[in-house]
Amino acid sequence: MNKQPKKKSEFAKQPFGDKVLLVCGYCLLGLFVVAIIVPMVYIILASFIDPITLQNKGLTFDFSKWTLTAYKRVMENSQIWVGFKNAVIYSVTSTALTTMLTLLAAYPMSRDDFRGRGFFNIMFVITMYFGGGLIPTYLLMNNLGLLNTIWAIILPPAFNVYNMIVARTYYQGIPKDLREAADVDGANEMVYFFQILLPVCMPIIATLAMWQFVGMWNSYFDAMVYLNDSAKQPLQLVLRSILIQNQPEPGMVADMQSTAERAQLAELLKYATIIISSLPLLVMYPFFQRYFEAGAMAGAVKG
Repeated sequence: MNKQPKKKSEFAKQPFGDKVLLVCGYCLLGLFVVAIIVPMVYIILASFIDPITLQNKGLTFDFSKWTLTAYKRVMENSQIWVGFKNAVIYSVTSTALTTMLTLLAAYPMSRDDFRGRGFFNIMFVITMYFGGGLIPTYLLMNNLGLLNTIWAIILPPAFNVYNMIVARTYYQGIPKDLREAADVDGANEMVYFFQILLPVCMPIIATLAMWQFVGMWNSYFDAMVYLNDSAKQPLQLVLRSILIQNQPEPGMVADMQSTAERAQLAELLKYATIIISSLPLLVMYPFFQRYFEAGAMAGAVKG
């Protein structure tokens, strides 16, 4: 019985030069993955290990040396929950506002018959390279009465020119037959935009929303500059005080007897706080993943 010849894999069909390039690319990609996974695994494991054991022996898989003390103290601290609530409010509000403004601005910029398109395009692009600076922006926030309010965090980044360009490019890739069919059915611009165009733009909407949510969730500088009330500070400012300034909230370490015990617990609290602050992003990403690649690539391919 004749044996059928084995089919060559796609890699085997490539020329030698392409094989070398692919192998180098995969190796580089593997190094990036390791550089991301190793610190993440270390932080997760370190957040469960007894601080004395972690300091003296490092990581261990002896579960008798593991503890939930850090998570317990983080969960019991009221400032953590206040910061978490504020971060959710700021991120959700900013994402909704920024995404809608971006989509509304990108639509006329994608139309060839929009008068003044070139002028507005120049004005938008200029803002990508030139800004007013921190002090003028602070004075503007003060004159508008926005200091120590939620709007000082949400309004400055409410419009992103790069995101607008990505959305505009995505609009331009949609067949014009869709607009012509809407005209035949008597749909005006509002009906076409909200009822016809937006439903077919879910990939780019999800992509822009995730970009904005992640950026706002990780942001702390604007809150540090514009917010004075601790009750309005987002989670990242609380995390910054623990990570950089090494100043956990007083209730977290108040019952520790010695300075060494306080320092050890403060070190452990860093890891637990990082994990808790990252959970919303880790939970959210799988729901946006199926849209992310399609939206990012569609907005980047066409010029």
